[in-house]
Amino acid sequence: MDANTTVSQDMFTVLHGQPAPVVTRWSYDAADPFAVTLAVRTRSDRWVEWLVGRDLVLEGLDSAVGEGDIRMSPQTVQGYDIVEIEIRSTDGRAVLEVDRDLLRHFVDASAELVAFGDEGGRMDLDVEIAKLTAGAE
Repeated sequence: MDANTTVSQDMFTVLHGQPAPVVTRWSYDAADPFAVTLAVRTRSDRWVEWLVGRDLVLEGLDSAVGEGDIRMSPQTVQGYDIVEIEIRSTDGRAVLEVDRDLLRHFVDASAELVAFGDEGGRMDLDVEIAKLTAGAE
Protein backbone atom coordinates (compact mmCIF):
# COMPACT_ATOMS: atom_id res chain seq x y z
CA MET A 1 0.00 0.00 0.00
CA ASP A 2 1.24 3.44 -0.92
CA ALA A 3 0.98 5.77 2.06
CA ASN A 4 0.05 8.67 -0.25
CA THR A 5 -2.96 6.90 -1.78
CA THR A 6 -4.19 4.66 1.02
CA VAL A 7 -5.48 4.93 4.55
CA SER A 8 -5.97 2.10 7.02
CA GLN A 9 -7.26 2.02 10.58
CA ASP A 10 -7.56 -0.85 13.05
CA MET A 11 -10.39 -0.77 15.59
CA PHE A 12 -11.55 -2.98 18.42
CA THR A 13 -15.06 -4.08 17.54
CA VAL A 14 -17.77 -5.83 19.52
CA LEU A 15 -19.07 -8.94 17.79
CA HIS A 16 -22.49 -9.87 19.16
CA GLY A 17 -22.34 -13.10 21.13
CA GLN A 18 -18.58 -12.92 21.72
CA PRO A 19 -17.13 -12.16 25.17
CA ALA A 20 -14.07 -10.27 23.88
CA PRO A 21 -13.79 -7.66 21.13
CA VAL A 22 -12.37 -8.56 17.74
CA VAL A 23 -10.02 -6.46 15.66
CA THR A 24 -11.31 -4.95 12.43
CA ARG A 25 -9.19 -3.23 9.82
CA TRP A 26 -10.76 -0.57 7.64
CA SER A 27 -8.80 0.25 4.47
CA TYR A 28 -9.30 2.69 1.65
CA ASP A 29 -7.22 2.82 -1.52
CA ALA A 30 -7.61 5.74 -3.93
CA ALA A 31 -6.99 3.29 -6.79
CA ASP A 32 -10.42 1.75 -5.98
CA PRO A 33 -12.13 5.01 -5.03
CA PHE A 34 -15.70 3.77 -4.56
CA ALA A 35 -14.91 0.98 -2.08
CA VAL A 36 -13.72 0.41 1.48
CA THR A 37 -12.35 -2.92 2.67
CA LEU A 38 -13.62 -4.13 6.04
CA ALA A 39 -11.47 -6.97 7.38
CA VAL A 40 -12.23 -8.92 10.55
CA ARG A 41 -9.48 -10.88 12.29
CA THR A 42 -10.61 -14.35 13.32
CA ARG A 43 -9.45 -16.29 16.37
CA SER A 44 -6.95 -18.13 14.15
CA ASP A 45 -5.39 -14.77 13.11
CA ARG A 46 -6.87 -15.05 9.63
CA TRP A 47 -8.46 -11.96 8.07
CA VAL A 48 -11.90 -12.22 6.46
CA GLU A 49 -12.62 -9.31 4.13
CA TRP A 50 -15.71 -7.60 2.76
CA LEU A 51 -15.77 -4.90 0.14
CA VAL A 52 -18.17 -2.14 1.18
CA GLY A 53 -19.37 0.84 -0.82
CA ARG A 54 -17.66 3.96 0.47
CA ASP A 55 -20.90 5.93 0.29
CA LEU A 56 -22.61 3.28 2.45
CA VAL A 57 -19.99 3.78 5.18
CA LEU A 58 -20.41 7.57 5.03
CA GLU A 59 -24.21 7.39 5.15
CA GLY A 60 -24.10 4.73 7.90
CA LEU A 61 -22.53 7.25 10.26
CA ASP A 62 -25.78 9.23 10.43
CA SER A 63 -28.64 7.02 9.23
CA ALA A 64 -29.67 3.41 8.71
CA VAL A 65 -28.56 2.24 5.26
CA GLY A 66 -28.09 -0.91 3.23
CA GLU A 67 -30.41 -3.35 1.54
CA GLY A 68 -28.13 -6.25 0.69
CA ASP A 69 -25.47 -8.22 2.48
CA ILE A 70 -24.21 -5.26 4.53
CA ARG A 71 -26.41 -2.95 6.54
CA MET A 72 -25.28 -0.15 8.82
CA SER A 73 -27.04 2.01 11.38
CA PRO A 74 -25.90 4.54 13.98
CA GLN A 75 -27.01 3.77 17.52
CA THR A 76 -26.36 4.71 21.12
CA VAL A 77 -25.70 1.67 23.33
CA GLN A 78 -25.12 2.17 27.06
CA GLY A 79 -24.12 5.78 26.42
CA TYR A 80 -21.68 4.98 23.60
CA ASP A 81 -22.19 6.21 20.03
CA ILE A 82 -21.63 3.24 17.74
CA VAL A 83 -22.38 2.10 14.23
CA GLU A 84 -23.96 -1.32 14.07
CA ILE A 85 -22.89 -3.31 11.03
CA GLU A 86 -24.86 -6.37 10.01
CA ILE A 87 -23.12 -8.69 7.57
CA ARG A 88 -25.08 -11.47 5.89
CA SER A 89 -23.83 -14.36 3.79
CA THR A 90 -24.93 -17.85 2.86
CA ASP A 91 -23.09 -19.03 5.99
CA GLY A 92 -25.15 -16.87 8.34
CA ARG A 93 -25.02 -13.40 9.78
CA ALA A 94 -22.80 -11.38 12.10
CA VAL A 95 -23.47 -8.10 13.86
CA LEU A 96 -20.55 -5.83 14.69
CA GLU A 97 -20.48 -2.63 16.72
CA VAL A 98 -17.77 -0.04 15.99
CA ASP A 99 -17.13 3.26 17.71
CA ARG A 100 -18.79 5.96 15.60
CA ASP A 101 -16.08 8.59 16.20
CA LEU A 102 -13.31 6.17 15.15
CA LEU A 103 -15.22 5.24 12.01
CA ARG A 104 -15.86 8.92 11.25
CA HIS A 105 -12.12 9.60 11.64
CA PHE A 106 -11.41 6.86 9.07
CA VAL A 107 -14.03 8.26 6.65
CA ASP A 108 -12.58 11.77 7.04
CA ALA A 109 -9.06 10.43 6.35
CA SER A 110 -10.33 8.76 3.16
CA ALA A 111 -11.91 12.07 2.09
CA GLU A 112 -8.50 13.74 2.41
CA LEU A 113 -7.25 11.33 -0.29
CA VAL A 114 -10.31 11.52 -2.55
CA ALA A 115 -13.15 13.94 -1.81
CA PHE A 116 -16.65 12.49 -1.87
CA GLY A 117 -18.06 13.11 -5.34
CA ASP A 118 -14.61 13.06 -6.99
CA GLU A 119 -14.30 9.25 -7.15
CA GLY A 120 -15.25 9.01 -10.83
CA GLY A 121 -12.37 11.24 -11.84
CA ARG A 122 -9.92 8.83 -10.22
CA MET A 123 -10.89 5.85 -12.37
CA ASP A 124 -9.72 4.98 -15.87
CA LEU A 125 -12.88 3.46 -17.34
CA ASP A 126 -11.02 1.92 -20.29
CA VAL A 127 -8.77 0.00 -17.88
CA GLU A 128 -11.74 -1.12 -15.77
CA ILE A 129 -13.65 -2.33 -18.86
CA ALA A 130 -10.54 -4.21 -20.05
CA LYS A 131 -10.31 -5.95 -16.65
CA LEU A 132 -13.96 -7.01 -16.84
CA THR A 133 -13.81 -8.27 -20.40
CA ALA A 134 -10.41 -10.00 -20.17
CA GLY A 135 -11.93 -13.16 -18.69
CA ALA A 136 -14.74 -13.27 -21.26
CA GLU A 137 -12.45 -14.03 -24.22
